[in-house]
Amino acid sequence: MFERFGEFDSADEINKKAKELLEAADTDGILTLAAENGIDTEDADAYITGEEECLATPLMAATGKLLVEGRDLQLEGKLIDWKNLVLCLCAEDRRVCDGVRRKGKSLCACISAMISDSFGTKTQVSDKIVNVTMVRHNGKLETLRGPLYLDGLTNARAKQIIRNYYTK
Repeated sequence: MFERFGEFDSADEINKKAKELLEAADTDGILTLAAENGIDTEDADAYITGEEECLATPLMAATGKLLVEGRDLQLEGKLIDWKNLVLCLCAEDRRVCDGVRRKGKSLCACISAMISDSFGTKTQVSDKIVNVTMVRHNGKLETLRGPLYLDGLTNARAKQIIRNYYTK
């Protein structure tokens, strides 16, 4: 994921490296730095031309890291929702935002914590619901056979797990 420049611990570290590259007139390096860290090319261009004083704000740095990690993990379905919940918390809570960017913190580990909690709080779906639920199985529509268990992770609990993971 962070092949050329490595993982940065903060937006300040990214900006320090970007400044070094700008002083060396290494615009390709700045574009690579931005791409590695999930920062838009347009933002990198604005930094290169002097329209922006820094390459990344803390929120841009956290968002970029989550986008890069999400692509690497090939997230789908509910896991995309969980990544987006982390993004929302980054916008709301600077501590989460800074925590996302810290070295050693990863979306993979955060999602793993949520999955572990989900498994421990799973609840059985009522047979009344299961018995009227139709699913496609081997190309045929059939009644779902139970019992069926779903995770019991609420959004409030997911937010708590995310905050605990990224702020500790």
